[in-house]
Amino acid sequence: MTAHDAVRPCVTCITWVTKSFPSTARDLSETEFLRWYWLKEELQGFARANGLSAAGSKATVSSRVAACLAGRPRTEAPARPPRRPAPLVPPLTIHTVVPAGHPCSQVLREFFVNALGPGFRFDAPMRAFFAGNDGTATLAAALDHWHATRSGDARPIGPQFELNRFSRDWHASHPGGTRDQMLTAWKTHRSLPVDLRPAGPAGP
Repeated sequence: MTAHDAVRPCVTCITWVTKSFPSTARDLSETEFLRWYWLKEELQGFARANGLSAAGSKATVSSRVAACLAGRPRTEAPARPPRRPAPLVPPLTIHTVVPAGHPCSQVLREFFVNALGPGFRFDAPMRAFFAGNDGTATLAAALDHWHATRSGDARPIGPQFELNRFSRDWHASHPGGTRDQMLTAWKTHRSLPVDLRPAGPAGP
């Protein structure tokens, strides 16, 4: 492989993406790619189809694909063997970053009990949050996720939980709406580029 081959745009990447786009997006650029919402599974399929690593967080895979489309080399950090994260120790704050793979420990539970009250428990949404953490989530994001998965709460939701944020805003605007109607509106919302989305959730 020559140096030129190593940095040229991925032609098959572009062909793969255009199957879901109008013909005007046939020559997909990095800028155009970044205008659209992508599921992590879509990004991973995109990467695998073109010999790119599909490992890492959604942001990491997206960055890898964008570099491919731009014909820009992307330096990957050498893979390291997994190691058990060091347990968090008090005092914990909202700025504390939770290591990837950190268990739902008693120390974490005490933090949430202090922040949310004695009724706190690690239910399915919270266990899923920590299971999916790639080592960049803070306890503030965990609190946002907790509030996002409770009914009738208006706490802000972080950008990494876009569906949760949309769901809360949509149900606030459509109190009689069903989950299926919300998901239909979500699919329409996420199919639009970021700069063309309406300011608020669309109707059912």
